[in-house]
Amino acid sequence: MVRLKKIFRLLLIAVFLMAGAVLVYTTTAFYYDDVAALKKKNPGKTSFMTHREFEWEFKGLKNKKIHQAWVPLSRISPYAAKAVLIAEDDKFWQHEGFDMEAMQKAIEKDIKLGKLKYGGSTISQQLAKNLFLSPSKNPLRKVKEAILTWRIENNLSKRRILEIYLNVAEWGDGIFGIEAASRHYYGKSAAELTPMEAARLAVVLPNPLKYNPTGTSKYVEKRAEIVYGIMVKRGVVIEEYEDIMKAPPDGSPPDTGAPRPPGQTSGTVDVADKKDGAAEKPEGASAEDKRTPVSPPAERAETKVDQPPPGQGK
Repeated sequence: MVRLKKIFRLLLIAVFLMAGAVLVYTTTAFYYDDVAALKKKNPGKTSFMTHREFEWEFKGLKNKKIHQAWVPLSRISPYAAKAVLIAEDDKFWQHEGFDMEAMQKAIEKDIKLGKLKYGGSTISQQLAKNLFLSPSKNPLRKVKEAILTWRIENNLSKRRILEIYLNVAEWGDGIFGIEAASRHYYGKSAAELTPMEAARLAVVLPNPLKYNPTGTSKYVEKRAEIVYGIMVKRGVVIEEYEDIMKAPPDGSPPDTGAPRPPGQTSGTVDVADKKDGAAEKPEGASAEDKRTPVSPPAERAETKVDQPPPGQGK
């Protein structure tokens, strides 16, 4: 009799789980066409944006509005894209939407805390949440997120997933997308972001309403230094090249008032009086001698962000 009761309970639990799975699947089924359309169509107002607008309305904040400006991945600094990948989803090109190792660590932390806090979410999972769901952390929402993540990964290329994410991610109160964030915090386009600016923007993504990339938070400073260090270690950033690019433009040496050699009227050699106005050529050089300029080291070392490693991505 006791054994029959246990079997009945197990069957009842199984039925409830199946019913719940069917319910969740059907409630996300109407998103299928929306996900497939994202191959060529940029999303409009996301679920996350709508959620923020409801919050503002509830608080009586009528003057607040969404700030977003869509830009293609080609007009986003590679430093920004790579900093976000390092900070948020370092296995982005390898996984198929779920990072099992990160999820296991997150579950262990949640069990210790006794609540759902650490998500271990990949960029694909975050995109599913931002586009179609709410910030809620309840288990039902996580199941919906998993189904939508699977659909996103099976319908969109890795490059397209990253492009959409960078354009819809929340970066502050009412600030969505890397372009709006870059202009708000640094007064420049996303294409002009420096490696450290990119790192600071990337590390605030877990809690953009709490942290400011231009602030003095120890968390932001420490995390940004870590992300920047990883970019340097991987050759994404060539520090010597960055230092050269930050240096002031070259100019004539200052006039010290010291006597100059004959024919020199300024800090540089005056060649205006030379015959036919031609500058003196180095010995052995010819007029046809032309040299091919050397590309800056960053151009040689940097791998394009939209090029996944061979055999990876879609």
